[in-house]
Amino acid sequence: MTSLTKKLALAAVVAATPLIAATSAAAEGEKYILVSHAPDSDSWWNTIKNGIALAGDQMGVEVEYRNPPTGDLADMARIIDQAAASGPNGIITTLADYDVLSGPIKSAVDSGVDVIIMNTGTPDQAREVGALMYVGQPEYDAGFAAGQRAKGDGIGSFLCVNHYIVQPSSQERCQGFADGLGIELGDQMIDAGQDPAEIKNRVLAYLSANPDTDAVLTLGPTSADPTILALEENGMAGDIYFGTFDLGGEIVKGIKSGVIQWGIDQQPFLQAYLPVVVMANYHRYGVLPGNNINSGPGFVTADGLSKIEEFAGEYR
Repeated sequence: MTSLTKKLALAAVVAATPLIAATSAAAEGEKYILVSHAPDSDSWWNTIKNGIALAGDQMGVEVEYRNPPTGDLADMARIIDQAAASGPNGIITTLADYDVLSGPIKSAVDSGVDVIIMNTGTPDQAREVGALMYVGQPEYDAGFAAGQRAKGDGIGSFLCVNHYIVQPSSQERCQGFADGLGIELGDQMIDAGQDPAEIKNRVLAYLSANPDTDAVLTLGPTSADPTILALEENGMAGDIYFGTFDLGGEIVKGIKSGVIQWGIDQQPFLQAYLPVVVMANYHRYGVLPGNNINSGPGFVTADGLSKIEEFAGEYR
């Protein structure tokens, strides 16, 4: 077994526990807490957990992953307050709703805790709350690039299956796609909810009422997986143009089979891994990147699946 394989295996085992803590004998004593908005049911975040675990092991620091079990943002705000009160060297957090979360994040910064915003929020919002930097994917830009790609493929209308409609960044994905196509978003975005059966039924209902829809856009495995089932049920799988944000096991299978034309990879592993590396080096040596870090977007098609297929849902 190679040294890299050993490290990846260790990270995968550690990430399977509810609370992740990774340390090494050579630890400098730093402790970093990652707080996400994701509910326990969202398996896409396993890649985030693996990223922070591997970074903690490689950098010799203690790391923890915390989240609101149901995805409740008020609960997340309390978790950020509690994390700051525990006295870590740094907090890495998503900024899923600026109005709800900016206060606790600013309070953490004011108390002397360094913060990096990752995954959700914007670089401007990260600056406003006093964070060191932002690591993530510009969601509108990613949606716009996807829309331009689809326009080049002849697409003129679409359904955006939004499984997290309360999060502004998810709406930016749909709006960016519409703008990339050069059309109005209008009622082409549906509130799909997060229950797989309900998502499937809402997709079926929309496509039944709008049979001339050219394409389907989903925003991650939570909405993509039930949409695949819906298209298999109504006979449109492989016929309707299908693109999605993010990767997962079923999405990779869909790309490989031709049901999905492409997936947008925001590289969530890097969104968790890089902030730990940046913070550890900042606290040890005073060095900090001069710019925010865009982890995506990158388009994944059937031609480039080999490495992604090997690590989908784990590190990709």
